[in-house]
Amino acid sequence: MSGCHCGSGLDWDACCGPLVRGEQVAETAEALMRSRYSAYAVGAVDYLGETLHPEHRSDWDREATARWAEQSTWLGLEILSTEAGGPQDETGVVEFVARFTEKGQPRQHVERSRFQRVDGRWYYVDGETPRPQTLRHEGPRVGRNDPCPCGSGKKYKKCCGR
Repeated sequence: MSGCHCGSGLDWDACCGPLVRGEQVAETAEALMRSRYSAYAVGAVDYLGETLHPEHRSDWDREATARWAEQSTWLGLEILSTEAGGPQDETGVVEFVARFTEKGQPRQHVERSRFQRVDGRWYYVDGETPRPQTLRHEGPRVGRNDPCPCGSGKKYKKCCGR
């Protein structure tokens, strides 16, 4: 037995393996998210198609998905947050970071995924890339003719303000 690709700390056969093999269905949106990541890691492309929401399968490109899964080395999954998506819910949201290398370059995919339960079974609906939070500097502003805050003794406009 080996550890599951999804990073849960459980063995593959006690976590995502039975889902990816079709022996069980995911009880939560997060469990489906984890199993879909694991499916990429093991190249189970058909499972990825089967767990797409039925209304969103028409534009799914199986060959492109297979290429991405095969040409990437999957390094880990981090679940950032979940909203609903429990055993009694009909919808859920899972925000995650999937880390991988593609053509030798380290990459990460951050997504906020939507899931929906149809006839008692969870499906991936769609996802969006979360927007970074805008940070506003609350301190006093430096004027062009004020001394530079770097401590050089020069005016800001002649130093760091260029």
